[in-house]
Amino acid sequence: MNLYGKKIKNFQMLNKKIKTLLIGTNNKGKLKEIRNLLPKYIKTYSTSDFKLKSPRENGESFKENSLIKSKFFSKKTKLICIADDSGLEIDILDKRPGIFSARWGGSESNFNKAIKRVYRELEKKDKNWKKKKIKARFICALSISFLNKNISCVVGKVEGYIAHKPKGKNGFGYDPIFIPLKRKQTFGEMKPNLKYKIDHRFKAFKKIKKFL
Repeated sequence: MNLYGKKIKNFQMLNKKIKTLLIGTNNKGKLKEIRNLLPKYIKTYSTSDFKLKSPRENGESFKENSLIKSKFFSKKTKLICIADDSGLEIDILDKRPGIFSARWGGSESNFNKAIKRVYRELEKKDKNWKKKKIKARFICALSISFLNKNISCVVGKVEGYIAHKPKGKNGFGYDPIFIPLKRKQTFGEMKPNLKYKIDHRFKAFKKIKKFL
């Protein structure tokens, strides 16, 4: 299945017209972070402004799920849409939860529940896991689409490891249990302005910002 569809060729013409942009997420944490990354001259809308529910994410990769969302929301609103799909990969768990990161929190995407599951799975895999550095990474696929056409789709990653217990109340999702490389704090402990400069979403945004 070709989810990438037909790419828009004349980016320069399109760039001049991007004055409004739909952020294709119902996740308040993602919405806030993407808004902070976007140029201030762009007027942004959220899916809640249109009372839209998220589509079924049946892709096999972060890129595919990101494109499913950006195309779906763009077709519904007739606006250019930027959407992300992101998650946590843990090497010792065969890169799970991966694209199922939110679903580990159940139907309501409860990340307290998801974090508890991570620790249960680690304990089942290796009872001595707390004595080791458990390699992990956050991945973000960020796409921009207009109707059924893909403008761009990129991926950003940040490597790190799993904290032995949740720390910090900042951020969202798995942030309290992820410590990026060369840092001592979890994303949950970091001030947002610092996290925004080093995380996976920022790295993806650096690749895609030329289209904005």
